[in-house]
Amino acid sequence: MMDSTVTLIQNSDPMNISATTTTIVSYGSCSFLTNCPLLSAIIAFALAQSIKFFTSWYREKHWDLKQLVGSGGMPSSHSSTVTALATAVGLQEGFGGSLFAIALVLACVVMYDATGVRLHAGRQAEVLNQIVCELPEEHPLADTLPLRELLGHTPPQVIAGGFLGLVTATIVWLITSSAYRA
Repeated sequence: MMDSTVTLIQNSDPMNISATTTTIVSYGSCSFLTNCPLLSAIIAFALAQSIKFFTSWYREKHWDLKQLVGSGGMPSSHSSTVTALATAVGLQEGFGGSLFAIALVLACVVMYDATGVRLHAGRQAEVLNQIVCELPEEHPLADTLPLRELLGHTPPQVIAGGFLGLVTATIVWLITSSAYRA
């Protein structure tokens, strides 16, 4: 773990400001460039979205900028982000600690939600859009804008995102920890 110092001032006598003691406490670095969990999560998200962007171009032969920020598709950027975060926290702080437990539970909830609620909401949007398309023109809902259909992920998309996050966090941790040792 990278170290930095913070000075805490402890006053033994609240009425006498000159009677203070100084304690140096060492803890993990707050620098953005050395924050392995944050870097891992951001890089994993960017990689997943970039993969979707380029695979969309390869399939459809045109650039779709919505793929850079949109949800759904292969791999799951939500899964890659939270898996990278949990993995990096585990590598940095230890897999037996409270921080890893929190990150792991967060990752499980996000991935469960991606394959459960959001996937089914997307499928319902697809059915509702089809119903609206079949309405007669004079129906009040016939001019309704279509709902977004690509909301959730299939289990293979979530697994691929999780694998991407795991690999990304491991590589970032190896790079940042070797830079610290050097």
